[in-house]
Amino acid sequence: MRRAGRHFLQIPGPSPVPDRILRAIDMPVVDHRGPGFADLGNRVLHGIKRIFKTTQPVIIYPSSGTGAWEAALVNTMSTGDKLLMVETGHFASLWQALAMKLGLKPELIETDWRRGADPDLIEQALRGDSKHEIKGVCVVHNETSTGSTSRIAAIRKAIDAADHPALLLVDTISGLASADFRFDEWGVDVAVSGSQKGLMLPPGLSFNAVSEKAIEANSRASLPNSYWQWSEMIEANKRGYFPYTPSTNLLFGLAEAIDMLEEEGLDNVFARHIRHAAATRTAVDAWGLEVQCKIQDEHSPVLTAVRVPDGSDADQLRAVILAECDTSLGNGLSKVAGKVFRIGHLGDINDVTLVGTLSAVEMGLHHAGVPHQANGVQAAMDYLKATREAKAKAA
Repeated sequence: MRRAGRHFLQIPGPSPVPDRILRAIDMPVVDHRGPGFADLGNRVLHGIKRIFKTTQPVIIYPSSGTGAWEAALVNTMSTGDKLLMVETGHFASLWQALAMKLGLKPELIETDWRRGADPDLIEQALRGDSKHEIKGVCVVHNETSTGSTSRIAAIRKAIDAADHPALLLVDTISGLASADFRFDEWGVDVAVSGSQKGLMLPPGLSFNAVSEKAIEANSRASLPNSYWQWSEMIEANKRGYFPYTPSTNLLFGLAEAIDMLEEEGLDNVFARHIRHAAATRTAVDAWGLEVQCKIQDEHSPVLTAVRVPDGSDADQLRAVILAECDTSLGNGLSKVAGKVFRIGHLGDINDVTLVGTLSAVEMGLHHAGVPHQANGVQAAMDYLKATREAKAKAA
């Protein structure tokens, strides 16, 4: 049976794709080796650098973010190299598992999955590595499974304070273009990202931003790689081309996405996400529920993971919200399966979209019989009105 109205896709990615980007993707397939393709290639290769806030190369792969994880490691590491990784959540754990499959040796800093990576613990671990056997520090910028954001600038300072030569590798798959990220200023060596989150594209593109130090490490790395090889990509990219077939239509969409982000202004994009995240947490507090992330300065602007009361099932709640309100929310993953649901508030979202999403959650809490106080949506609306008025006065 047909359902009236649009479906609310409010998972933490893939995020809804704006009409402008859909129209940009809806192009005839072009000759990716023809003389005119370089215009598109150069447009996206230069534009994506501005989104990463870097002057260094950004490599674009036709792949998911998982592929870019692998590319980051096989281009900088050799078999048996040690990595320092922080278990901030499900996706940090998956990156660790991938590293082990490649023959690397991760040393894991465990957490309770309720905060980002702790710079002090990273510094402590590196100070204990007097022989400098650790070749890379791998952290997730925005942990999508928990709603925690790691403080990358502070982690860079921790590495420097330990006087350690390890590379800083950062997964910003869900952070890029939603949460502030400064590749050059923060001293990141390799950044990993994907197209389906803040960039507002369908899945299918991934990225490696690479520093000079990472490129130098690449000359010594001996892990096997072909598809993921940086050097061939960087050489072909100098002319606006790719060494093998790129996702041409997604590149048209990427060019449009970059235009949209820059028309709004990256700082405005980040401020919008921070405001919507705060409004969501205001609703959660008014419902009498608890967010997964416990550290105030590490709350994600991309999503909010909400803990359900003991005796309630987050997945059953999500099923009710989908059935009754045609709204998709993110599920809890691995250690927090059934314990949390995740509200995505990233990408092309405005106040009305957020209020509609929170209304679906509040109705779902009622229909599913989850203990709560029924004033979360009003609290979020009050916050949005107050902050909108404050912004207007400041302008």
